[in-house]
Amino acid sequence: MQGRTSTMQRPAVDIVPGGGSKPDRQRTIRELVMTETIGSQQELADRLTARGFAVTQATVSRDIGELGLVKVLRSDGHVYVVPESLAAGPSLVVEAPRPTNERLRRILADIPVTMGRSGLTLLVTGSPGTASVIAQAIDESSLTEQEGTLAGDNTLLVLFADEARLVRWRERFDEIRFSALEARTP
Repeated sequence: MQGRTSTMQRPAVDIVPGGGSKPDRQRTIRELVMTETIGSQQELADRLTARGFAVTQATVSRDIGELGLVKVLRSDGHVYVVPESLAAGPSLVVEAPRPTNERLRRILADIPVTMGRSGLTLLVTGSPGTASVIAQAIDESSLTEQEGTLAGDNTLLVLFADEARLVRWRERFDEIRFSALEARTP
């Protein structure tokens, strides 16, 4: 067999062992996401398997990235959507829950805190392991004057852009804290 060379040509489409080409699989993923409620990569892999595609979670993860699918919060939970539906959809727009101070009030009733200050930063100190819980409750509350919170183990930093915001925030935080303590007193 002298003079004969063999060249391997790559197929025009990426064939997936066990069923379907990559374009077919991705087309099916888009269809599934647009017509069904898919909340996890595993759900998507299961639906693809049911349609004859042999996929792994890693393959599904890559496909999600390549297709630009986005996970959004809807009334039925977190679901994958195609990017173009984000611009189109009042059906995808979920009204954000109104901030409430109730969770922060309950936490402050259970966790005694002290407060200090350094420049435009307030230091809130609770018991060991509670800083992230307090910070999350602040972030979910109606307190909006802060630039952000940063939690360690028992201490969190509340950051402010200016003095006026810090003062307003501190007054509102103290109102919430004192109402929590009053509710706790029998």
